[in-house]
Amino acid sequence: MIASLRIADRGSRIADRGSRIADRGSRIADRASCLAPRASRLVPRASRLAPRASRLAPRASRLAPRASRLAPRASRLAPRASRLAPRASRLAPRASRLAPRASRECDRGALAAFADAGACRPFPFLPKVMPMSTPVNRQLRLKARPDGRVGHEHFTLAEAPLPPLGPGEMLVRVLYLSMDPTNRVWMSDIPQYLPPVAIGDVMRALGIGRVVASNAPGFAEGDLVQGLVGWQDYAHVRADEIAQYTKLPAALGLPLPRLLGACGMSGLTAYYGLTEIAPVQPGETLVVSAAAGSVGSVAGQIGKIHGARVVGIAGGADKCRYLTDELGFDAAVDYKSDDWKRALKDATPDGVHVSFENVGGEIMRAVLSRMAIGGRVALCGVIANYNNGRPADDVSVLIAKRLTMRGFLILDYRKSREAIATLAGWLRDGRLKAEETVADGLTNAPDVLNRLFDGSHRGKLVLRVDPQA
Repeated sequence: MIASLRIADRGSRIADRGSRIADRGSRIADRASCLAPRASRLVPRASRLAPRASRLAPRASRLAPRASRLAPRASRLAPRASRLAPRASRLAPRASRLAPRASRECDRGALAAFADAGACRPFPFLPKVMPMSTPVNRQLRLKARPDGRVGHEHFTLAEAPLPPLGPGEMLVRVLYLSMDPTNRVWMSDIPQYLPPVAIGDVMRALGIGRVVASNAPGFAEGDLVQGLVGWQDYAHVRADEIAQYTKLPAALGLPLPRLLGACGMSGLTAYYGLTEIAPVQPGETLVVSAAAGSVGSVAGQIGKIHGARVVGIAGGADKCRYLTDELGFDAAVDYKSDDWKRALKDATPDGVHVSFENVGGEIMRAVLSRMAIGGRVALCGVIANYNNGRPADDVSVLIAKRLTMRGFLILDYRKSREAIATLAGWLRDGRLKAEETVADGLTNAPDVLNRLFDGSHRGKLVLRVDPQA
């Protein structure tokens, strides 16, 4: 009896367990029914991914050892990353503010090279930047002093490495070079206001560049500067040369070549020549030689702004028409014509009250013969004799020593910010017009300079050194 009860109880438990199993089976069947459509949808996807998985399997096998090797390093670096995370969060706003400054047309190669030498860091918290490539500085060095026309044989093309910056120094990427008659003077071993360029030195020249690295107070990476950069790709400016450089205002909104012409040394020379050296008055007659050049064209227009009657002297009928038709000169004299002296006399019936002299020689003598009593001469240059190394009628000394007549140098004037603002205002309102002739290529510098003396250009002659400028 007892045995029968135990068997019945066991059978009941087995029946319950079977019922539960059956119930579980029913639920699994229901779930399988639900998953069947999804499985049907995934089968085609699995088929499509199978080839990709097969292709990636070898790569995964190759990367697995590397992952194993890097895992311990990652574990060691994790605590450091946790410690640095708060600092990174604090510095992120500063990085955002500095990012535009860092990207302003910096030369990446030069910046990387100087960062590798420890000379410059765009952000102090970044690790040292490894250079992608070390730029080479091409330089045109004076090899021999020309006796007449300048040629490639008078220069050596050298390639120099960029040295690390010292205290107070900066590196400037040269963008544009100003081609000026004084370049030719600096090649000659004659008395002048600056020492002549020594044999073996980089040819001296004014230009515009952008600072790519700086340890100099007041100059930062990205600043646009003007100074004696020389005929080279990069100017390594020593601490004792920093005073020769001027930071250019960014608000002028003018093309860079114009900052070497009408709003640069050429325009400033004309401005000071007719406002400080020989101020021109309304109703007076002003004669400008080399009037289609960078200085003369601005000088004539300043004379018109001040109410003077302006006569320009230039070479060729086209340039004379340019002076009268486009720049507003009252008369123009073509010195290449046979009767140019008679034309000058006819154009100045009341004499010449102010002469802005750029040429010297026979042209200057003819203008002086037309001067009115008490007339003034702003002696800017004597380009007629620059190529032969001899002063014209012994008047070059008047430029160098600023004697009577009156010789002057733009280096004498420091009020350039106000003068540049005035010139820029005249350009914007159309009272002053400017033109630039832009040539390309550092190695073409000797040929481009000769264009100053053969008259094959109008306005300011500029050489573009950086193709990206």
